[in-house]
Order: sequence, then C-alpha cells, then structure tokens
Amino acid sequence: MSVLPIYTIDQPVLRKKARPVRRMDDALVALAADMIETMRKANGIGLAANQVGVLHRVIVVDLSAMEETKDFGPMALINPEIYHEEGKLVMEEGCLSIPDVREDVERAEVIRVRYKDLEFKDHDEEFAGLPARVILHETDHLDGILFYDHLNALKRKLLRGRLNRIRKGEIEVNYPIVSGATSNNRLQAQAV
Repeated sequence: MSVLPIYTIDQPVLRKKARPVRRMDDALVALAADMIETMRKANGIGLAANQVGVLHRVIVVDLSAMEETKDFGPMALINPEIYHEEGKLVMEEGCLSIPDVREDVERAEVIRVRYKDLEFKDHDEEFAGLPARVILHETDHLDGILFYDHLNALKRKLLRGRLNRIRKGEIEVNYPIVSGATSNNRLQAQAV
C-alpha cells in the first residue's frame, strides 16, 4: 500500500465528475487500499478517488477510530448512488483537500445508498448520522462538489483568505499534497 498525494482546492480534478467503474480489477482494489492508507495517514474519515487524482466513482470511509462508530470501517463504496434522503442535521465538516477549514454544513440525517463492494457485489444500505454525512460529503466529491459549495455567499467570502493560502501552498499538513504551488514547483523543476 502507498500513501498518495491529496489534491487541494485549486486542482481542476476536484471539479470534474468521476466516471462509473465498469468492472473490478487488481488496479482498482490497489487504488482502494492506497486510498484507505492515504486517508489514515492524513487522519481523515473519508476520501474520494478524485481527491487523489483519479476520476473513478470510488470512495472510502473509516470511522473506526471514534468510539461512537468504532465498528464502522474501513470500507470502499464503488459507484455509490444515494437514492433516498430524510431529515436534516447540521454538523461541522472539514476536508483533506481544504486543510484547516471547518464549517457547519446542513445535510440529510438518513440516506439509502446503492453501491458495489471490492468484489463488485451489489449492496443497498441505510446510513444515519456521521456515516451518512461522510458518504454524502465524499459522493459530492465524485460530482465535483466541495463542502464549502453548501455554504452561503457570505461564509464563502469570509473563507477567501484561507482558501488563497491553500492555493499558494502556504499550509502545513502531515500528508503529501498537490496544490497550485507544488504543481508550479514541479513545472519549474522540469523546465530546468
């Protein structure tokens, strides 16, 4: 397993819609394992494939480090499709692609999801509370939506300074990232 670099807010791959997985293969199983390793290294609880630069509809979730959800995870959801939502719950969210930014977001409290597992078997499950929130957050990523897109215009405006620091690479994280600053450094290094 490998720790993959996580793409930050300024990277175009985060705004693209991921493609459905048509068949399971060893490369996809390895991707899911690497995503779980990456998520753990970054102290995250969810990760979408486009956050590591891959446009496949794959998310991973692991809530087992928290007492209230210690039996949840790790798991990979292939082609997750949320087809039912009920209730509303406001909770603070953050994102590995937007380090050090946390805001309250309203999402459904209960969801029903169809997905495939790593053996490409079909599942249809209900999730509530934090598991539902993480799956909603990560599924948004697969559609090119970031959590701050759910914030009102004033809150987004207030975040501009912090988001610009992320874009410039003026952040410290304990995991590898790809940001505008690192992309520019790579281009400059290749030009020399």
